[in-house]
Amino acid sequence: MPELEVQKIVPQPINGQPSGLKTGKKPAKNRTIIWVISIITTILIGFFVVGVIWYNTQLTSVGNDKGQLKLIKIASGSTPAQIGDELQSQSIIRSSIAFNLYIKMSNNNKNLQAGTYRLSPAETIPQIVNHLVNGSVDQFSITFYPGATLVDNTNATKKYDVTTVLKNAGYSDADITAALKMTYDSPLFANKPASADLEGYIYGETYNFNVGATVQDILTSVFQQYYSVVQKNNLVAGFASHGLNLYEGITLASIVQRESGNKTDQPQVAQVFYSRLASGMTLGSDVTYQYIADKTGVARDPNLNSPYNTRRFAGLPPGPIAVPGLMAMQAVANPASGDYLFFLSGDDNITYFAKTEAEHQANVINHCAVKCSTP
Repeated sequence: MPELEVQKIVPQPINGQPSGLKTGKKPAKNRTIIWVISIITTILIGFFVVGVIWYNTQLTSVGNDKGQLKLIKIASGSTPAQIGDELQSQSIIRSSIAFNLYIKMSNNNKNLQAGTYRLSPAETIPQIVNHLVNGSVDQFSITFYPGATLVDNTNATKKYDVTTVLKNAGYSDADITAALKMTYDSPLFANKPASADLEGYIYGETYNFNVGATVQDILTSVFQQYYSVVQKNNLVAGFASHGLNLYEGITLASIVQRESGNKTDQPQVAQVFYSRLASGMTLGSDVTYQYIADKTGVARDPNLNSPYNTRRFAGLPPGPIAVPGLMAMQAVANPASGDYLFFLSGDDNITYFAKTEAEHQANVINHCAVKCSTP
């Protein structure tokens, strides 16, 4: 019987691959979808990280000067968006968007209180929101400084003049100018010429005021405090014992203040000026011509033709050149004993006194190579 021949059937390839065999590879379409999803996820995570960094940055303070305040009035019914826009326009916050996000995330949409606020760009958005939620509008403080002038027209980077202090407290130039030009009724102004401004009368101290206080209110309180200091320290009688009225005493004290920040030296400096006045000499004070040069915007010149230049003109200048501190006024009311006629502040910031011109010139050579060469 003939043998049967068995024929093997081999699977035929489909699309180039044997049928029924698994390659372990996913279809190209699936790989594309996974790749696209990965890219989108990466992009979304990146946006999220960048957004978090941006948001946290926008919550930080605009600056670091805590003494600079800005007056902000929040009207009743103002929305968080309106408040945020106002704060951003006043450069108190970095971003109104971040402000609104923080309001929503902290659930304070309906908790912001209307009112008048003095806010600082040195505060963060959370701190500012805390003010607005708690209605912290009761008081603010303001500090004036001994030795300061009404206006500083120099190129100093940090200014302490009265006008700058008031502007940093949120008051406008117009309000400040108007208040400084007003006439005030106080015994502090005894002997003060009607034509004289308020130079020397903004007493250096820290004061607290209700948030609605005007510049006029502030100055009135300052004058009251100033005169109470005058009375408490018996300065009128002290000035009078040396032939000066209150206005003249404040004027001389302002020169002492500017000439020497060392409170220990101030009584001796006052003695020098009294001795020069008694002998008919000029006061010879550099700070007087420097003051009027800066005030009028001209170059500092020892030969400046002004009654404020006590190098050229004998006697006291027409008025104070700054606000004196208490120690300077006490020095004028109770000067040290002695017969010095000269003094200088050396390059080492030590005050050197002399009785004669020769001694003074020796002090200049030995101790004042830098300072004494500067106008």
